[in-house]
Amino acid sequence: MKMKAKWLPIAAAVTAALASQAAFAVDFHGYFRSGVGVSGDGDMVKYNVNKVGRLGNENDTYGEVQLGQEVFNKDGKTFYVDSMFAMASNGSNDWEGTGTVCNFDAKQCNGDSDFALRQFNVQAKGLLGFAPEATLWAGKRFYQRHDIHISDFYYWNISGAGAGIEGIQAGPGKLSLAWVRNDRSAGDVFGQYTQTGVDGNGDPVYQKNEDLNVNTLDVRYAGIPLWQDGSLEVGAMYALVNETDAQKDLKNDNMKNGVMLTAELTQGIFGGFNKTVLQYGTEGYSKTMAFYGDGSWYGAEAKAGADGYRIINWGVIPMGNSWEMGHQLVYGVGNEMWNGNDKYETMSVVARPMYKWDDFNKTIFEGGYFQDKSKSTSGTTDKDGAYKLTLAQAWSAGSSFWARPEIRVFATYLKNTEDQNAFEGNTSKDTYQVGVQAEAWW
Repeated sequence: MKMKAKWLPIAAAVTAALASQAAFAVDFHGYFRSGVGVSGDGDMVKYNVNKVGRLGNENDTYGEVQLGQEVFNKDGKTFYVDSMFAMASNGSNDWEGTGTVCNFDAKQCNGDSDFALRQFNVQAKGLLGFAPEATLWAGKRFYQRHDIHISDFYYWNISGAGAGIEGIQAGPGKLSLAWVRNDRSAGDVFGQYTQTGVDGNGDPVYQKNEDLNVNTLDVRYAGIPLWQDGSLEVGAMYALVNETDAQKDLKNDNMKNGVMLTAELTQGIFGGFNKTVLQYGTEGYSKTMAFYGDGSWYGAEAKAGADGYRIINWGVIPMGNSWEMGHQLVYGVGNEMWNGNDKYETMSVVARPMYKWDDFNKTIFEGGYFQDKSKSTSGTTDKDGAYKLTLAQAWSAGSSFWARPEIRVFATYLKNTEDQNAFEGNTSKDTYQVGVQAEAWW
């Protein structure tokens, strides 16, 4: 009994320490990509990634660090604080900080790297009596983002500062409601400066314009069962343009509220999946359809009455034990988006087949092609297009298409198909690049 009593204080201290660690455990998540490479004319280029694919076509260092913690849990009610910062650079040096180099003639400054606060929010559960399963949230947040990984193309996303209720059980699916702020740059809508008069010397006096306040209301209904391994998600976004009195005096009659509608069908196939997405946008969302937008920015400067639509098919499908393939098909249209514009069309296709030699070793091929066509009201047509071919050897933590971390050695060839000098300082119609890249998420 004496021996047992002797160890009781130590056991109590250890138990308390373990309990304290559990109580203050922090969830740690993140993403990064980085590497080194060269092209036929100096550094690597990053060329129309959303349209021709990202493999062997990224020249940056990018990272996200996410820290979150449940700070309260009592009687079925929880509060969770989430945060994330991100950095982006060209990876050109060992030390890449926030110091700036300024070109005063051009009135601009460039830093070695950019740091951004991407998320800081509170998420609470169990507070709503009518929907205890739902999450009440407010703050800056990544919100229900839909993307195609092989092209880094986000097609449905209103991330930003806002608030909402997420995951209300309503019939067979779940309902989510959100209000998010997505302001539009003054330079896109009004121009950066407006002349307000002249000074005593007769020289013009300019005033810097404020960004246009845009608020987005979002409603989504997800998880609607259809048939075996098939489900549907539908949603609507409504962008409200909120001008100041000074902005109203600028008399830009194009600034209208807009609607974006989305329906996404998901079908499980052979252990993989395929998604078909239909989207339609009015006013500023016409530009979302034409220019690979996602709804997180609103093209309020679009000509009044503009509209557009988009059809997307993508997925990742196993083909036997050793093969997997990711693919993307996109067709988008924007109508009458600016004066003189009749119709803008974009089409892209990307395929990434992968052969697994063993659980850690794989060979990857990625091919991508796009064509853009802009038709004016006068009948003239401008075209742009290109293709990319990439071969990579990769080593990853597992054999899955999604297995990460992954280290890749790659070679890429890029060529413009419309006889334009798009590469090597606008002197060549094509280029090549070789390099090594690492990518991870956790």
